[in-house]
Amino acid sequence: MTSLILTLLRLLRAIRGAWALPDFRNVLLLVALTLTSGTIFFHTVEGWSWVDAFYFSATTIATVGHGDLAPRTDFGKLFTVLYIVVGVGLFITLATLLSRGLVNGDRNKDTAESRNSKRGSRRESIKK
Repeated sequence: MTSLILTLLRLLRAIRGAWALPDFRNVLLLVALTLTSGTIFFHTVEGWSWVDAFYFSATTIATVGHGDLAPRTDFGKLFTVLYIVVGVGLFITLATLLSRGLVNGDRNKDTAESRNSKRGSRRESIKK
């Protein structure tokens, strides 16, 4: 349980760090729109429930794909091909920017700690 909490905290720190990047916010919006459009499409064309349509949309662009759902109509299959090409690229970009935000956040934290320790050592040398 501790590991889960630490992982979630690290994810939140990565999102906070990535949020400062304008590209991250734009790609996050595009991923949300892609998931929404896929969910609406699969619900409407394939007749899946909202949950199944969202589940398929998310697992498809995340390249997980369990194979438990698959489009049955020709239109659904053609849309899925286009959806994969666009969605996977967006998802990879989002993951890259999220990683960059995490790394930058760690660097900023290390830099701040380094600055604080340098300031402390300067104060000590001034006192002497």
